[in-house]
Amino acid sequence: MRDLDGLTMFVTSTANTGVVSGETRLHFTQRGGRVSARYAGGRVARGWLVGWRDDHTLRFRYVQREDGAKIHAGQSVCDLEQLPDGRLRIIEHFVWSTRDGSGINVFEELPRPGSEWPR
Repeated sequence: MRDLDGLTMFVTSTANTGVVSGETRLHFTQRGGRVSARYAGGRVARGWLVGWRDDHTLRFRYVQREDGAKIHAGQSVCDLEQLPDGRLRIIEHFVWSTRDGSGINVFEELPRPGSEWPR
């Protein structure tokens, strides 16, 4: 499976306890197994994640500044999948560290310029 380096992803679904939304964009960097990303959009003014990828699993911790200048953080264990059209999907199982709640978010790679959106 391809690595995450240089990918931009968007949120396709979020948990009730999640803060990311369809407006959130995540920009990934991967060096070996080390993964980081910055993200923003919707209620998230700026976020960062840092973690480790092992084949089809990604583990990371995240911190984000939300609207109203609130800072929140948590940790995630994610499954990585390759979609039929070749794009990557991340299924994030998150747990907040700074407030109550957990849930599942789904991120998908943005289609490449000139390609069609999946049907």
